[in-house]
Amino acid sequence: MRVVAGTARSILLETPAGNGTRPTTDRIKETLFNMLQPYVCGASVLDLFAGSGALGIEALSRGAEHACFCDISREAVRCINANVKKAGLEGRSEVLMADYRSALLRLKASGRSFDLIFLDPPYGKGLEFRALELINEEGLAAEDVLIITETAQEHNGDEFEKLGYSVDRIKKYKTNQHYFLTKNS
Repeated sequence: MRVVAGTARSILLETPAGNGTRPTTDRIKETLFNMLQPYVCGASVLDLFAGSGALGIEALSRGAEHACFCDISREAVRCINANVKKAGLEGRSEVLMADYRSALLRLKASGRSFDLIFLDPPYGKGLEFRALELINEEGLAAEDVLIITETAQEHNGDEFEKLGYSVDRIKKYKTNQHYFLTKNS
């Protein structure tokens, strides 16, 4: 796995050992960021359930101003820190080792909000819904936020609307899909 484009282009990224994470492939990352390019430049990014940090690092490489990476796994946090350093992005990055709830509450307490949020939780546990609910309740999303949520292919997006988000787009791949969400006004 590598950084696809931008200032850190072609840098190889470490991934956490084991089956606990599903690294986003270079092809999917390239497709995703080609769609996201108008939203990335100058953005404040949250990479929640970050794994290797590949999505947040790609955003920084392509011009995001700052990225906050959060993961509960010690191994994932080690990889994120190594990858951020390898890409030369330490000054624009913050890495938190915490579960999603603690991380979001800590970010809220520091007065943060984000323009672009990546959610890539373990499939089938409903964590994306709980995280989205907390993001909305705590005001962590900028008014014109774009949230990208990765889910399993069989996932139904009706739940997002019940939480106050509009599904603007769905990009389906062979084994998963990305939902592009915005806040309802």
